[in-house]
Amino acid sequence: MADITAAMVKELRQATDAPMMDCKKALVESDGDMQKATEWLKERGIAQSAKKADRVAAEGLVGFKLADDFSQATIVEINSETDFVAQNEGFKNLVLKTTEEIYSTSPADVESLKATSFGSYFAESVAKIGEKIDIRRFATLKADDETVALNGYIHSNNRIAVIVLAKCDSKKTAEGLVPTLKNIAMHASAMKPTTLSYKDFDAEFVESETKGRIEALKKENEELARLKKPLKNIPQFISMMQLSDEVLAKAEADIKAALKEQGKPEQIWDKIVPGQLARFIDDNTTLDKEQALLDQTYVLDDKLTVAQAVEKAAKDLGGTAEIVDFVRFEVGEGIEKKVDDFAAEVAAQMG
Repeated sequence: MADITAAMVKELRQATDAPMMDCKKALVESDGDMQKATEWLKERGIAQSAKKADRVAAEGLVGFKLADDFSQATIVEINSETDFVAQNEGFKNLVLKTTEEIYSTSPADVESLKATSFGSYFAESVAKIGEKIDIRRFATLKADDETVALNGYIHSNNRIAVIVLAKCDSKKTAEGLVPTLKNIAMHASAMKPTTLSYKDFDAEFVESETKGRIEALKKENEELARLKKPLKNIPQFISMMQLSDEVLAKAEADIKAALKEQGKPEQIWDKIVPGQLARFIDDNTTLDKEQALLDQTYVLDDKLTVAQAVEKAAKDLGGTAEIVDFVRFEVGEGIEKKVDDFAAEVAAQMG
């Protein structure tokens, strides 16, 4: 007889929305086999007790399909309520077929896809699985010109996928750049960029982030001072968007004034100023390095940004290239998950 734990009961309850005591009974009857316990509940109609529309689907998988000739790639996020269902072969097969359908037919949006005959197949499959399942989003990028390079990557857990597109000077450069773009896609899967360039940021967002980060650093420095540890530098800015010509001119003037005060000979300033100005820019673009793909430090060479890494790879091929688009999906990002108070529920049941 299998040992039925509270964690097993919780998992089955999340998967079926059946009452807790029925979940425990189903597990006992099925000797701890989760799949059999689910079927046991369904056979008795217990698993259908809740309205699916009221539940939150925040688990799931990402589907990914890449053309053999790197001319097109599609990624799809399909959400389930529980990771238990996401690992079900029926769910995995549904993700695969949905990805292939979107790759082949290029629907305009989710509603357009659901309005086709495939939409009926999807609804029938969801009914068989017995849990709320949503097609949350999808994207397809195409290398529809011979000077465009494309590649992508899906992480081994099938929860993160990325497509990257680059415009090149020639077909030769585009073909040669394909392996580099897979590395860039892997970089993006790990480093979580939210936009291509700092130029895409909203000015109000940058202003709000600046205030918040400065206040956070001030509080952190208060604690460091209390511990008598070195304080962190508090930047004036956080994005290249804020570093206007006037700001950079003032920074350069401040550097020269400091060099003069230090008694450094003016004839060597031109050797010192560029490095210190680069350090100023580096210190004042933390948001870009965190969230803008092109401005992030490349994980395979920390001396380069992603933009510089692509530029170097293209130069080695005898050409030029720049990333012009990318898509990154991670399962559940941005979805507010419902957190069940399992202890309170147990107490209520026992009472």
